[in-house]
Amino acid sequence: MNKYELAVVVNAKIEDDARIATVEKVKEYITRYNGTITNVDEWGKKKLAYEIQKMSEGYYYFIQFEADADCPAELERHVRIMENVLRYLCVRQDA
Repeated sequence: MNKYELAVVVNAKIEDDARIATVEKVKEYITRYNGTITNVDEWGKKKLAYEIQKMSEGYYYFIQFEADADCPAELERHVRIMENVLRYLCVRQDA
């Protein structure tokens, strides 16, 4: 099992319950592909470095998890097409 961190920037213009549902869906994808979530860090609404889809703010989430090597590819395949996710990045953490 490798340790990973997934950074997700969610659209700030949607309702709170839709934003929470988006993050829960990402967590569901992690567990679906045999991942174990160890920590979820919500940074809240922050100003983006540059505009993305004419938006200047987004909600930042950092999800640490442990999973097999094939989990990040499957996770990115699903997160890439999620409507309310502006940006994402999954990186492997050093042990």
